[in-house]
Amino acid sequence: MLYPKNFEQKISFDKIRSLIIEKCLSSLGEEKVLQMSFSSDFSVIMEQLCQTKEFVQILQEEENFPADAFYDVRPSLKKIRIEGTYLDERELFDIRRSLQTIHDISVFFKNKEEKALYPNLRNMSGNMTTFPDILKKADFIIDKFGRIKDNASPELSRIRKDLIVTTANISKNLQSILRSAQSEGFVEKDTTPTIRDGRLVIPVSPTFKRKIKGIVHDESATGKTVYIEPTEVVEANNRIRELEGEEKREIIRILTDFTDYIRPEIPEILQSYDFLAIIDFIRAKASFALSINASLPSLENKQHIDWREAIHPILYISLKKQNKQVVPLDIELNEEKRILIISGPNAGGKSVCLKTVGILQYMLQCGLLIPLHESSKVGIFQQIFVDIGDEQSIENDLSTYSSHLTNMKYFVKNTTPQTLILIDEFGSGTEPQIGGAIAEALLRKFNEHQSFGVITTHYQNLKHFAENNDGVINGAMLYDRHLMQALFKLSIGNPGSSFAVEIARKIGLPEEIIANASSIVGSDYINSDKYLQDIVRDKRYWENKRQNIRSQEKRLEEITSKYETELFKLENQRKDILNKAKLEAESILSSTNAKIENTIREIKEAEAEKEKTKLIRRNLDEFKSTIINEEKENEISHKIKKISDKEKQQKQKKLSLEKQKKINQDTIQKGDHVRLKGQTSSGTVLDVDNKNITVAFGMIKSIIRAELLEKINKTQIKKENHKHIFVNNQTSNDIHEKKLNFRQDIDIRGMRGDEALQTIMYYIDDAILTGVSRVRILHGTGTGALRQIIRDYLKTVPQVSNFQDEHVQFGGAGITVVEF
Repeated sequence: MLYPKNFEQKISFDKIRSLIIEKCLSSLGEEKVLQMSFSSDFSVIMEQLCQTKEFVQILQEEENFPADAFYDVRPSLKKIRIEGTYLDERELFDIRRSLQTIHDISVFFKNKEEKALYPNLRNMSGNMTTFPDILKKADFIIDKFGRIKDNASPELSRIRKDLIVTTANISKNLQSILRSAQSEGFVEKDTTPTIRDGRLVIPVSPTFKRKIKGIVHDESATGKTVYIEPTEVVEANNRIRELEGEEKREIIRILTDFTDYIRPEIPEILQSYDFLAIIDFIRAKASFALSINASLPSLENKQHIDWREAIHPILYISLKKQNKQVVPLDIELNEEKRILIISGPNAGGKSVCLKTVGILQYMLQCGLLIPLHESSKVGIFQQIFVDIGDEQSIENDLSTYSSHLTNMKYFVKNTTPQTLILIDEFGSGTEPQIGGAIAEALLRKFNEHQSFGVITTHYQNLKHFAENNDGVINGAMLYDRHLMQALFKLSIGNPGSSFAVEIARKIGLPEEIIANASSIVGSDYINSDKYLQDIVRDKRYWENKRQNIRSQEKRLEEITSKYETELFKLENQRKDILNKAKLEAESILSSTNAKIENTIREIKEAEAEKEKTKLIRRNLDEFKSTIINEEKENEISHKIKKISDKEKQQKQKKLSLEKQKKINQDTIQKGDHVRLKGQTSSGTVLDVDNKNITVAFGMIKSIIRAELLEKINKTQIKKENHKHIFVNNQTSNDIHEKKLNFRQDIDIRGMRGDEALQTIMYYIDDAILTGVSRVRILHGTGTGALRQIIRDYLKTVPQVSNFQDEHVQFGGAGITVVEF
């Protein structure tokens, strides 16, 4: 339960909702964000948090998650429930791509099953229905650009072939008529046929319009040109109109058949789009979590707060834009210390602290990851009540204080041990003495109900209450009395001072007024406030000391552990070296002993004197000892040097790798050549804006996330342009079929610049794919803008070897001939 009705507005959660919506890929996810709600069910919250955490991992580690076609086609699907209705080409294309995305997501999670990755997301997608038959049927009808294929039906194939033949005949006849008219001087040399009202016509000067037999369809705005359809091609143009009508009717029939095919599946298809909406929603939550450095802390099914380095997400985003940092909040509420009374100076961070608790707890119970240190522990509350800000109402005749008391009435009546209460400026808005008394009485009642809460106040009696009653504890927002500035740090255990006198002096209030005010409240009050400030100051000093000692002890422990490990390794290496040296020395001694014994035997055989024999044996013993020592020393020195050299090599290798890594991670800059990771087409960087980069791929500009791009040099560009493309049998069949249906002439007259460019890009791609050596682009003369756009694009296509005007007899500057 939440209170009041405008709870989300009170804690600024409506802004969080808007930020998550910005991360969605479609209206499917946006709807789920708007439906996101508070829950007190531990299992539901845990599942939602784990799903989001898993998606954070996907965004960080996976590059192939399907996220290209999140389309909301539910209106189209609901429309075609009625018999006789049908999907148009665009709707069919969107359904085909989004169903493919659903299928790919299902496959993505299924492939992670062996590695036991993303269990919560896998469970959610495990029973999801995909529609391979619908995808297969759609692929038979439309091509990769969403256009109805020529072979979608035998009838459509026939109609389009007739259109090609008829159009070619008209073009041939028009060219013949045009050449004749040009030779007679009725038409200018650079004139080319054009289209008016869907019919091929010849532009003629009004002076000669009766010289060419035919129908006048239109004239230019200036009246200097009329457009005549020669009599010889009228019938053929009529035939084209008929064929275009037949084509349209056949396409409608094909789309109607497809719609009838999927109509029984609509309920299940709609369920699959609900799955797509949930995926979009979870992805948006994960993306937002990354933007605020959120994580999943330890969640427990009980009421408590044990937070380290908590950050208000909206404040974090706002300060980040200003290159500033948020002061993190450490706060703890438990069974022994349930209600925290925060005091301190105005503008010292009391309200921010309270709102941080409110928004993070609410976010958590809405299934959102929150920005806390990973060692933090969070609990679950059944109810959250807030009383923040001014709630006065003219309509209901409520003052600010009356509205606060109305809220307090609700709190007292409904609080339980599972309730979290958040009250800002408790007791304010009326005469201080009675206001403080009522606030203390209410605080006593909240404590009796064993509720949890964070309450900000300036009242001394509430600070005393916290000191003298179990379950309630004081907290202070720290303030540097010497620098006269807030530190925005919460210190739990002692009440805070309002620093009223100090702030008054800083502002410049006359000293006599400050002295008069001090005499009014009495020296006891002034001194007690001063002592309180001293206590807080001393506590902060010793807390910093303790923190520094802890840091030094931790560092000392780390260094000690490191050196103990290194010494242990060195000792083991020394023992290994000595053992090896000993074995080698013994091997040497073994052979030496044999030589010594042989020498002694020779001495005996030579019947040498006894004393001389002893002398020889002693010399041999000394020789033996010398060999052992020298061998050991040499071996140990050699091994130690070898270890030292190895360590140096490893350090140099590490430095080299780090240097190389730094080189490889150079940021992409304006003017660099880049390509999409895993793709071959290269482009040039036009602009860099934070993580978004504007890249020109030929004439097309795209805004792409930096992590999806990689820098390449000119050598790589040349190599990529010469790479061969290998295709399988199915693709070869598709190309063969495309060759049969490919037209080597295309007419783009009458199109807008961007429309014409997109059409030509597709057309040139198909021409390269089918392997034709020459095509003609009919763009007309006009202002020359369309011709220039097309030729600028052709310059960027590596496979285009040459392009030029058509011969003057066949169209001249109105037609561009492209050779490959």
